[in-house]
Amino acid sequence: MPAPAPPAVAAVLDYADANLAASRETLFELLSIPSISAQPAHQADCVRAAGWWRHQLAGLGFTATVNPTAGHPIVVGHFAGPVDYAGPHILFYGHYDVQPVDPVSLWHSPPFEPQYADGPHGKRYVARGAVDDKGRTVMFLQALRAWHEAGGGIPARITVLIEGEEEVGSVNLDAFLSGHKAALAADMALISDTGMWDIDTPAITTRLRGMTYAEVTLTAANRDLHSGLYGGSALNPINALTKILGDLHDADGRIQLPGFYDKVAPVSNAQRAQWDALGFDEAAFLGGIGLAQPVGERGYGALERLWARPTADINGIWGGYTGAGSKTVIASEASAKVSFRLVPNQDPDDVMAQFRQFVTDRLPPGATATFAAFSRAPGIEVNVDSPHVRAALAALEAEYGRPAVMVGSGGSIPVVTALRTILGLDSLLMGFGLDDDQVHSPNEKFEEGCFHHGIRSHVRLLAKLAGG
Repeated sequence: MPAPAPPAVAAVLDYADANLAASRETLFELLSIPSISAQPAHQADCVRAAGWWRHQLAGLGFTATVNPTAGHPIVVGHFAGPVDYAGPHILFYGHYDVQPVDPVSLWHSPPFEPQYADGPHGKRYVARGAVDDKGRTVMFLQALRAWHEAGGGIPARITVLIEGEEEVGSVNLDAFLSGHKAALAADMALISDTGMWDIDTPAITTRLRGMTYAEVTLTAANRDLHSGLYGGSALNPINALTKILGDLHDADGRIQLPGFYDKVAPVSNAQRAQWDALGFDEAAFLGGIGLAQPVGERGYGALERLWARPTADINGIWGGYTGAGSKTVIASEASAKVSFRLVPNQDPDDVMAQFRQFVTDRLPPGATATFAAFSRAPGIEVNVDSPHVRAALAALEAEYGRPAVMVGSGGSIPVVTALRTILGLDSLLMGFGLDDDQVHSPNEKFEEGCFHHGIRSHVRLLAKLAGG
């Protein structure tokens, strides 16, 4: 059960409870905007979502602006806080853009017509962006609103930064951060784009894997060839590329890039024991997606493989004819997209160079390779002894009636790196998503219980950070 709160905080929590339906409607307004950053047809929708955020923040007393970039705009809001405020200046980060909705045929309802649906854990919100990241940003917004309406005012000094290109690699964010260092100066960053351990157990994410995302194209002949006339003589780049990529892992699941593991630090026995004590059920984890047999590096536990070991995955591969019926050609080129999830100390640029070398060393005579590098971000570890983490642990335990667990994440949040390297900020990663939220998939959802607890947890966190 949640712990009793001081009277001032209790009044704010009561307001959040009484206005949950209004908070849901606020979220549904934002979910109805199809702000798909990857598709030019939705540029105006991204502008509309940015305007929505500016309006919401201004209504809470923030000085809020919509800032153009070379892509989609970034919203910045500033709130000075109480005159005598002595706590940390908080920079809250989120994003208003969402993933494309394809394949639309797999959605049970239109993706931008949010549904208030029943589920095994009670009510849930179903829409594109429900959890990633609109639901989790609106939690913070509604916590601010609760303080504004029922707590005598927002108790902290806060800057809100909401971008519109997270789902396409935040391509203009670094330049914006670099150009606005003074305006974005703060003491800590607060991000909710992470998950819980389970629906009853809160979590703080203390490590993230990084990313090197690459594309490789193999080219052979100067045109597509008739497979009857040239098969058996001409090099087939699809055959060559699949053979090369088939060598990415050895029989034990180890990645074969030269020097790939040189900077990979082992997990301590204490950390491994803590993760083992969480009782992670890998069979159930895989069973939920229709799989039964785990893969990965031999000799490592499930959570260590997911959180603390690097990976290599082919994310897309194409070449030749893929339409209906047959067309017997030997394609002149073949391409693949490959992602490497990295752990702290691995350099994304080094990994890109290793991948180039790996492919180049295996090129058959007559083939050439070209490469493109997309996302690059190092892995991150959070200082778990910081006062901000301790405040979050206290807030979450008070809300859920049980201690929060310290978890890792197999995913990447490149902005965490950008905030550290450009603004010098460490991030507090306090999230409320679940593994089954179908992030980036059809029928994305967010449990109302997670949304509600998320609002209340942020209310409590703001009180803790402000010294309450």
